[in-house]
Amino acid sequence: MRKSGILMHISSLPSEYGIGTMGREAKRFVNFLAEAGQAYWQILPICPTSYGDSPYQSFSSFAGNPYFIDLKMLCKDGLLTETECDSYFWGEKNTEVDFGVLYKNRYELLHQAYVRFGSSKPKAFEMFCKKEQKWLDDYALFMALKDANEGAAWHEWKHEWKFREKEAMEAAKAEYADEIEFYKMLQYLFFKQWRALKAYANRKGISIIGDVPIYVAGDSADVWANGEQFYLDEELNPIEVAGCPPDAFSEDGQLWGNPLFRWDVMKADGYRWWTNRIRAMSGLYDVVRIDHFRGFDSYYAIPAQDTTAKNGTWKEGPGMDLFKTVEQKIGKLDIIVEDLGFLTPSVIKMVQDSGFPGMKVLQFAFDTREESDYLPHNYGSHSVVYTGTHDNDTIMGWMQTAPKDSVKFAKKYFNLTRREGYNWGMMRGAWASVSEIAIVPMQDILGLGNEARMNTPSTLGCNWKWRMKPKQVTKKLAQKVRKYVKMYGRDSKN
Repeated sequence: MRKSGILMHISSLPSEYGIGTMGREAKRFVNFLAEAGQAYWQILPICPTSYGDSPYQSFSSFAGNPYFIDLKMLCKDGLLTETECDSYFWGEKNTEVDFGVLYKNRYELLHQAYVRFGSSKPKAFEMFCKKEQKWLDDYALFMALKDANEGAAWHEWKHEWKFREKEAMEAAKAEYADEIEFYKMLQYLFFKQWRALKAYANRKGISIIGDVPIYVAGDSADVWANGEQFYLDEELNPIEVAGCPPDAFSEDGQLWGNPLFRWDVMKADGYRWWTNRIRAMSGLYDVVRIDHFRGFDSYYAIPAQDTTAKNGTWKEGPGMDLFKTVEQKIGKLDIIVEDLGFLTPSVIKMVQDSGFPGMKVLQFAFDTREESDYLPHNYGSHSVVYTGTHDNDTIMGWMQTAPKDSVKFAKKYFNLTRREGYNWGMMRGAWASVSEIAIVPMQDILGLGNEARMNTPSTLGCNWKWRMKPKQVTKKLAQKVRKYVKMYGRDSKN
């Protein structure tokens, strides 16, 4: 069955308190999706953001982002008052997230909630801590020790904490018991609200597509607690790190800096860490989108001391062995794979062997120098088409900044007109394609320019900020979207 969905991160929802949350506005957005005939809501990773504010660089690949906890719901639960929430400054603009303000004020406010929470902890909290113990204990201790070190990365901590010496860990658990409990409370509240939101979406016929980055941040509980799974030296520093080689877009390549996996160790223990991760993500989302899927076939390894990605080398990944093993352990996986970039025959074969649908991005289709696999007439139906992703400009922004020949080709190919709106013409091109699923970013639905771009790769400080204005989502807009998805056989209510 042909379906469609909208890409919109939780942080981009409207709210009174600086960032989108899992409260009333999230439910309003679900209602909009249902009214617009959509089947999917795609979001970015919901893990806690670290340096650079990217959801793809997190302190934990299992934890939820405390910023997304809805404060008004905490008020209803008696953990906060609206007066307390209103007393804090949450940023100058309601169209941008100010992560610096959030870091300073949100945790301070949530500590007030913790005081009240501690006086009458629900039994469900104890059950949650027990159920999630495998990752939660390490994460909460990690965050408590990070606070004790004024936010310093774990490889800068004192020797016994860095190397997780048993006696030092037991002493730290006793000394920082209160902070550890605070971070566990945040996770309890996050997952309580998340599961309620997901259940609401599912009742409305909306499935959640969640994003799983292939790599994890070096400064994370994942690496600190599972060092043997990563390519680290005797001092626990990365030997080689992840990135992309130089190409037409970047002469230095992309230096991501994430530590690389020891795939031989992972294979030997039956891919335990990956199995736990995908099991957790499959429980959180209805469909999992795996970022940088080609890295499982072969990955680019850059010497850790380098300042560019020029001197990296390609190394062999686990290939289908990983996914076959995980599927044997947890069952059939509902996965979309990000198979963008330079694809070798072995990568293409791995995608085909997996049976997972790959991605087609319309903005990549219009290089006039060569025929492109991203042109809709070249698609196979077992694919997911996007007008753009979180790493692309909006359609309207792309029309302004892309090479003139590419824009001219796109206008001719889709018969785009200014009167209809270039964004609507391009979205119709996605909806009309043979791809089983079509996803468009909310910014394109709203016809916004590059001021609403979510991320520009290889840049820092100006990304992940965009927020939708209150009342931009209307019944009239939902009806317009539904008219088109119905026209192209994608109305989820048919």
